[in-house]
Amino acid sequence: MADGHLFNNISLGGRGGTKQGQMRVHSGGILWKKQGGGKAVEVDKSNISGLSWMKVQRSNQLGVQSKDGLYYKFTGFRDQDVATLTSYFRSSFGITAEEKQVSVSGHNWGEVDFNGNMLTFLDGSKQAFELSLADVSQTQMQGKNDVLLEFHVDDATGANEKDSLMEISFHIPNSNTQFVGDENRPSAQVFHDKIMSMADVDAEEAVVTFDGIAILTPRGRYSVELHLSFLRLQGQANDFKIQYSSAVRLFCLPKSNQPHTFVVITLDPPIRKGQTLYPHIVMQGLIHDVFTNILRALSGAKVTRPGKFRSIQNGYAVKSSLKAEDGILYPLEKSFFFLPKPPTLILHEEIDYVEFQRHVVAGSNMHYFDLLVRLKTEQEHLFRNIQRSEYQNMFDFISSKGLKVMNLADGVNQPTIPIAPLSSDDETVDPHMTRIRGAQDESDEDDEDFVLDKDDGGSPTDNSDEDQSDASVSGDEVEKPAKKEKKDPALAKPSSSKRKPKDGDEDGTKKRKQKKKKDPNAPKRAMSAEEKEPYEAKARADKKRYKDEIGDYKNPQSTNVDSGNESDSD
Repeated sequence: MADGHLFNNISLGGRGGTKQGQMRVHSGGILWKKQGGGKAVEVDKSNISGLSWMKVQRSNQLGVQSKDGLYYKFTGFRDQDVATLTSYFRSSFGITAEEKQVSVSGHNWGEVDFNGNMLTFLDGSKQAFELSLADVSQTQMQGKNDVLLEFHVDDATGANEKDSLMEISFHIPNSNTQFVGDENRPSAQVFHDKIMSMADVDAEEAVVTFDGIAILTPRGRYSVELHLSFLRLQGQANDFKIQYSSAVRLFCLPKSNQPHTFVVITLDPPIRKGQTLYPHIVMQGLIHDVFTNILRALSGAKVTRPGKFRSIQNGYAVKSSLKAEDGILYPLEKSFFFLPKPPTLILHEEIDYVEFQRHVVAGSNMHYFDLLVRLKTEQEHLFRNIQRSEYQNMFDFISSKGLKVMNLADGVNQPTIPIAPLSSDDETVDPHMTRIRGAQDESDEDDEDFVLDKDDGGSPTDNSDEDQSDASVSGDEVEKPAKKEKKDPALAKPSSSKRKPKDGDEDGTKKRKQKKKKDPNAPKRAMSAEEKEPYEAKARADKKRYKDEIGDYKNPQSTNVDSGNESDSD
């Protein structure tokens, strides 16, 4: 880099566990960003009071002490990085980073050193461990020589680490020379008072309390207490205490055409309830403006509100479904947020591409489309059942954010599989019935090819008339085709009173489709009425002949003659 140095895979340590990220050291200070997004840590050069290096397992740790009492530990530096940054700190910051040695003796006695709000336990000149006094919630005397330190219970700390430090006890003998006491105030009391003056003791009253708040995730009704350094959720079955340092961002998202507003607190690390992690606390039903303003002032987290996107009904979101849950999808200026369950936040910078898809489900109509969002991590989110009327607004918004649309052809400003525009007739269209009618239309066209032939000059009216004349002709071979002739006209042209009008026909009649081009390889169609007429006339004449001759025939065996066979033989 032209200005400073960039390092990947640098971990930020703390009571909430380690978090992987990227660190940039530049002439203005130090900036660390969590991998995958989250709250960034930025220390200005003018706010740095001390720097230190410590050799840890397989890497090196950089300690950054700020003038406002905060202490940061960054791990993951190589040996050559230590030499490079030490020189850079000296030339750009004017600070020489000191080297600290770690004690591996295992001794549990030594001296205590206070540096800012950090307590360091030393074994000789080497460091055994260190504690941030900002994490101390309570301290109390145990007997005359022991001091117990209790740490803040942060339900977000258990997300990344299975174990968390809860308390530690120090024994201060009366012979101690660092904390000199007297008969009325022993050395342990002096040590206790020193801790009390520097620790964030959990004794203050809540700044404000909101009672009976409906929390959708984790589900329940809670009293929400905002303290100076932490947030407490008190319910009948669960009680959560969350440090403000775990609050990454606040969202205040009104529902469309409803009086409620979603207030979301995004946590890093998330809180744990049983085996379930909750990275977002979703609330509704509180005085959202007052709540977000107070919480923003106490936690320092930024508040995100709806941006420029508007739905077809001038709302801030569109109805959608994720997995098996119905909810609302908010297209925000830097992210998409699906609420309320499962609350899913997708940053624009994490998206590889989006894809508009037709909504294809058996028995459903085409009033909806799906939106597939694929992340750079190859994870996919499919938002289903978005109303088709919202397509244009969604496409325009996504295009304005510069997001890649996968099915967008070169030089075309719409996806290659566009969502057909709505029409006034679409509201009554049933795709299932359309498929059935389509099958009926194909059978009708086949019947029309059989009955209606311009070359033959036939018509349904002509066929019905000939059927009536053929119905009086006796003989098996003549009656069978006559019955078929009588049935076909009904298929070719059904009565207008029985046929259901189709969409788009004002008079309720079906517009006849163009005749299909005949296939020369298809089997020969059956004969028309006019083509069969000469043969039927011969059959009638031959039948008359048979009646005349049988009368003259005197043989008694004449009754055994089969008329059908006689007709066939003739």
